[in-house]
Amino acid sequence: MIRVAVTALGAAASVCAVVVLLTSGSWRAALRILLDLLTAAGLLRLGGAQGWGALAAVAAIVALRHLLWAALAAAEPTVGGAPEDRRAPTPAHRC
Repeated sequence: MIRVAVTALGAAASVCAVVVLLTSGSWRAALRILLDLLTAAGLLRLGGAQGWGALAAVAAIVALRHLLWAALAAAEPTVGGAPEDRRAPTPAHRC
């Protein structure tokens, strides 16, 4: 029963990622949805499986998700070729 749910969730992850990509045009958002739902499928599979192999597979999925998302977040697009400064503007100091 859990194997069917994991397979269905994996298929739904792909469908949801494609829908997000087509509706928003953001491949980053689509990738984030895909990674989150595949993580959920891995955790669901862990609930039904017994053993270290299943735990190692879920740990690998979670680690890959974090590494991939960190790499993508570090390479955010810039405006006009210059890094975007997201800090709040500081008040001008007067002498």
